[in-house]
Amino acid sequence: MIKAAATVGSMTMISRLLGFARDVIIARYFGASMGADAFFVAFKIPNFFRRLFAEGAFSQAFVPVLAEAKEKREHSAVKHLVNAISFRLGGILLILTAFGVFGSSLWMMVFAPGFMDDPVKFDLAADMLAITFPYLLLISLVAFSSAIMNTYNQFAVPAFTPVFLNLVLISFAVWVSPLLDVPVMALAWGVLVAGVVQLLFHLPFLYKLDLLPHPSRKTDPGVGEVKRLMLPALFGVSVAQINLLIDTVLASFLVTGSVSWLYYSDRLMEFPLGVFGVALATVVLPGLSKKAANQDWQGFQHDLDSALRLVLLIGLPATLGLLLLAQPMVATLFFYGEFTAHDTNMASMSLMAYSFGLLGFILVKILAPAFYARKDMKTPVKVAVVALVTNIIFNLILIGPFAHVGLAAATTISAFVNAGLLYWYLQKQGVFKPLEGWAKLFLQVALANTAMVVFLLYFTPAVSVWHGFDVWNRLLWLSGLVLGGMLIYYSVLSVQDLNLKSLLKK
Repeated sequence: MIKAAATVGSMTMISRLLGFARDVIIARYFGASMGADAFFVAFKIPNFFRRLFAEGAFSQAFVPVLAEAKEKREHSAVKHLVNAISFRLGGILLILTAFGVFGSSLWMMVFAPGFMDDPVKFDLAADMLAITFPYLLLISLVAFSSAIMNTYNQFAVPAFTPVFLNLVLISFAVWVSPLLDVPVMALAWGVLVAGVVQLLFHLPFLYKLDLLPHPSRKTDPGVGEVKRLMLPALFGVSVAQINLLIDTVLASFLVTGSVSWLYYSDRLMEFPLGVFGVALATVVLPGLSKKAANQDWQGFQHDLDSALRLVLLIGLPATLGLLLLAQPMVATLFFYGEFTAHDTNMASMSLMAYSFGLLGFILVKILAPAFYARKDMKTPVKVAVVALVTNIIFNLILIGPFAHVGLAAATTISAFVNAGLLYWYLQKQGVFKPLEGWAKLFLQVALANTAMVVFLLYFTPAVSVWHGFDVWNRLLWLSGLVLGGMLIYYSVLSVQDLNLKSLLKK
C-alpha cells in the first residue's frame, strides 16, 4: 500500500505543483475579476459532473465489479464487461454533453443564479460553459480508463494525466489569451483542448493491457451490478462536491471576487488532499475490493486500519501547516499582477476555514471505499444526506455574518459530520475495529505536531512583512518554513522510534 500510494502521491505532486503554476498565471493575468469569476464557474460545472458521475459514483461502483471479474473470470470476460460499460457510459455522456453545450444559459441560471444580476458576467460565463462542457465527456472517459488501470495496479499513468490540463491551460493563458478579443476565453478553449490531450494519452496504455474499449450494445452481468451500485453512490460519494457547488451558487450572490477567493483557497486545500488523500483512496479501493471479493475480512480490516494510521500521521500536520501558513501561501502564490492585497486577505481567510476540514475530507475518501468495496451503497447515502443538510443549514447560518468564509466553514463542518458517521457505521456493522497501538501513535503524533507548530509560530513573519517581500524572498521563506516544519515533525517522530513499516504491520 505504501509503495503504491507513494507512486500516486509523487505523480499527483507533479500535477499539483503545475496546478499551482497554472493558478499563479491565471491570478496574475486575470486576478479575481469578473472574467475570472465567470471562468471558474464555467469550469466548475463540468468538473462537478465529472466528479459526480465518473470519478465519483461510476468509479466507486465500477471498480468493485471489475475487480471481482478480474479475480474470478477470464480476461475475455473482463474485456466483454469493459466494452459493454463503455457503450453505455459513452451514450449517457454524449446526451449530457449535448444538453450542456446547447443549454449553457439554463445551466448557468441553476448553478450561478447570482450572475443574472450582471448580464455581461452571465453571458460571458454561459459562452464559456458551452466551450468547456465537452470536457465532461472527454475527462469522464479518462476516469473510466483510470479505473481500469488502477484495478490492474497501474497507478502512475492516471495520477500523471492531470499534468496535461495544467500545461495546456498555462500555454493558452500566456500565448493564446493576448490573441483574443476577450482574453479570458482562452482558458475555456484550453480546457477543451486539454481534455482531448488527456484522453489520447491514455489509449496506448489501455491497448497494452489489451483492454482498449470497443463499445458494444451486448449486455453483461456486470452492467446490471454497476447500475445497481451506481445509483445510490451517485449521491453518497459526491457529497463533498455537492457542498462545494452549493458554496459556488451562494457565492454568486456575494460581491465580485467571492467565487475566485473560494476557488483559490480550495485549490490550496486540494493540494494535500490530492497528493495524499486522493492518492491513498485510489490505492485503497481496489485493495479492499479484492479482499472483499475473496472474503478476506482480516486483511480488509488491516488495510483500512493502516490507511487510517497514515491519515493521522500525514493528514494532521498537513492540516496544521495549512492553517498556520494560509496567508503566506496565498501571498506567495497569487499576490501579483491583478491579484490585490485585499484578494490575498479574503482568500486566506477562506483557506483557514477549509484547512480545519482537511482531515474530515481525507477521512471521507478513506472510509467511504470501505462500504463501496463491500457493495454497501445505502449506508453512505444515509450519511451523505445528513452531511448535505448540515452543510446547507450552516451555509445559511454563516453566510450572513461571515460571507464567503462562512461558506467554507460550513463545508468543513459537513465533512466532519460525514466522516464521523461513516466511522460510526463501520464500527456498528462490525466491519472495523481499531487494532492495537493507536494510543501510543496518538501521543507520538501529538508531540511531533506540537514541536512543528511552535517552530512555525516562532519563525513565520508578520503578514505586513510578508507583503513587503519580493517574489524570491517569499518563495525562500515559504520553502524554509515548510521544509523546516517537516524536518522538525519527522525528527520528533524518529526520536520516539516511530517506524512506519512496523507501525502498519500491527
